[in-house]
Amino acid sequence: MSLIVVGTMAFDAIETPFAKIDRIIGGSATYVAYAASNFIQPIQQISIVGFDFPKDEMQELEGRGVELEGVKVVPDKKSFFWSGRYHLDMNSRDTLVTDLNVLLDFNPVVPEAYQSAEFLMLGNLDPKIQISVIKQMKTRPKLIVMDTMNFWMESTMPELEEVLKMVDVLMLNDSEARQLSAQFSLVKAAKEIMKMGPRYLIIKKGEHGALLFHGDQVFFAPALPLEDVFDPTGAGDTFAGGFIGHIARTKDISFDNMKTAIIVGSAMASFCVEKFGPQRLKEITRADIDNRIQQFVDLVNFDIELV
Repeated sequence: MSLIVVGTMAFDAIETPFAKIDRIIGGSATYVAYAASNFIQPIQQISIVGFDFPKDEMQELEGRGVELEGVKVVPDKKSFFWSGRYHLDMNSRDTLVTDLNVLLDFNPVVPEAYQSAEFLMLGNLDPKIQISVIKQMKTRPKLIVMDTMNFWMESTMPELEEVLKMVDVLMLNDSEARQLSAQFSLVKAAKEIMKMGPRYLIIKKGEHGALLFHGDQVFFAPALPLEDVFDPTGAGDTFAGGFIGHIARTKDISFDNMKTAIIVGSAMASFCVEKFGPQRLKEITRADIDNRIQQFVDLVNFDIELV
């Protein structure tokens, strides 16, 4: 049983109103792998890095059951680099630098050893890359989940429309859902987006939780009220990792189990924001995760008598 994760492995420079760091490991596939490996192994990673990506980081991932056969190392180029500055509300940010570097050469190949994977998580990438990976799978995975963003809606909409027809679950945030659907109401937006192909839709609302849609069914998961949010970078990818990790562990793709997966993803994301980059994800134990999930259960569990 395995899960393929496709995405970036990178360096980030992050500035928040409270702290700053000039260089830390990042990338969508990195966050997904750190989160998902708590629930399912192996994680079969597909990415690209440069000569500067730390070997000890590779070893750390391998120690968590992440297989790196699908990660290409380019010996004469640097890894993808992103720099951003968060505003005071920590929900909005400005991108300062984007150096694609090796990402310009990213033409992923699905290794033969990955071909039996039942679950596929496509991180936020060019839709052409997402399509390529799906088409390389000799047997269609049981569940294909993808993330996307407004940039691809503005620059590669025909390819995005094509890949949406090929996936089961789409993840995006509320502003992206409104942009993709041309609807302000998120309920109407969800209905329009599901007509495009995905059977399930997850709309992430940052500190305000997440919505899961399937047909006429809707589920809302809150975000845990945190006293301190240190760094939101990677929280969405960590959410995705917790979500797909739980689904892959249970092998249950029902709407009811996806409700649980949304809570698991939210719990993992709540850890991510507590320190810079993926640092907090490297520290937590299974007991920490179970306790955090219980906090979510307690947050929304109540008894009521209708008069």
